[in-house]
Amino acid sequence: MGRPEGSHSRTVFICQQCGRESLKWLGRCPNCQEWNTFIEKILTTPATSLRSIPTDNLPQELSQVASQAQDRLPLPITEFNRVLGGGLVPGSMVLISGDPGIGKSTLLLQASALMAQGRGKVVYISAEESLHQVKLRSERLGISGEKLYLLAETDIEVILSQVQELQPSLVVIDSIQAVYLPELDTTAGSITQVRECTLRLMQWAKRSAVPIFITGHVTKDGTIAGPRVLEHIVDVVLYLEGEAFSSYRLLHCAKNRFGSTNEVGVFEMRSQGLLEVDNPSQVFLSQRGSETIGSVVVPTLEGTRPILVEIQALTNPTSFGLPRRTANGIDFNRLLIITAVLTKRVGLKLGSQDIIVNVTGGLKIREPAADLGIALAIASSFRDLSVDPGLLALGEVGLSGELRGVSHLDRRLDEVQRLGFRRCLVPKVSAKISPASSKTLNLIPVGTLREAIAEGLTPDRKRRGLPND
Repeated sequence: MGRPEGSHSRTVFICQQCGRESLKWLGRCPNCQEWNTFIEKILTTPATSLRSIPTDNLPQELSQVASQAQDRLPLPITEFNRVLGGGLVPGSMVLISGDPGIGKSTLLLQASALMAQGRGKVVYISAEESLHQVKLRSERLGISGEKLYLLAETDIEVILSQVQELQPSLVVIDSIQAVYLPELDTTAGSITQVRECTLRLMQWAKRSAVPIFITGHVTKDGTIAGPRVLEHIVDVVLYLEGEAFSSYRLLHCAKNRFGSTNEVGVFEMRSQGLLEVDNPSQVFLSQRGSETIGSVVVPTLEGTRPILVEIQALTNPTSFGLPRRTANGIDFNRLLIITAVLTKRVGLKLGSQDIIVNVTGGLKIREPAADLGIALAIASSFRDLSVDPGLLALGEVGLSGELRGVSHLDRRLDEVQRLGFRRCLVPKVSAKISPASSKTLNLIPVGTLREAIAEGLTPDRKRRGLPND
């Protein structure tokens, strides 16, 4: 069958990992750096034709657009609701991604069962597992399955016809890379299939006002396979993360059209499934020992939630020509900046030292308010001086060694007092505006990094004649 009269086509090569287009085949994608991912695709552009403009879809002045308030559908999982911004919006599409075996299917099966009990029918589409495999997981999780309908299908047209007939309150697609549209000549998981199947699901969700959860695979570097295609289409993008040998899982939000993207949910993987962690600060500090050389507690802020985390640092004379810098849980470039400031402004001779910094519990700190805690931990390890176990450190380090203020100090200090800490190093700028209700907490205002290190290291160790440099 020939092309329609007046249409023209062109041949392009599309990367199956990131969707980049190229006029010629490339062995390695310059965008995602993956090998042998370009596949030839013939794009046909139909001839342009004049057509009448529908009168019911004309531009409207913003002030004249009617506001339609929609009630959210709260999930019976508090941590999940926190990340979503209060619950599911009717007709929204939520993408949840993560490494294989991290717990995506477990979390969605738990949420589906709870929604079925409270809201009615829920359809769970298992495109990768058989119904028997899903049943085994549900028995392990203690899920009975009333009003939870399972369907093992990969044809998107069959899926849409079944959910249209059932009219559920929630739909789960696990996973989007396994479903396909028969009329396309590409395989399931390709960029074209993922885009078209997601668009079909999105159109049905908006028309039916039914929220949809879809899961997505990740690439080697941890990004969603076909990320730009999926992230631009869906309303919410969530990442389920965790260390390989840790039982804790963190649910991060990377995109949210209906709320904040800074919230994080904390779960613990047990034999009963993913359980909520009500007090993350206490969990992350539960294994902190009494020996506090190279260990500092920092009150970080994840969205609106203050979380106390332990930052550990270890310095050791390098055995090679170039010293190594290892950052686990913090930004590597931030570690280089703090190390340079400690060397230049404080006088620590770190040029011949390997430096390792680790955030316990698998948490990733993205805010500069943890700079002072990182610097104090490095100085403590280098000088072999302990830090008071009841002391916390908070502040951003500038290139000249000054300490800059942090946001939401009152919220952080409330969490600090609740967990029984006694002293806290804060920048002088923040100390001036700090709440006066801190009766049980001694705020120690410091202006420079040198002053903070002098205050932070335990005085009795200094009196014992231990080296300072």
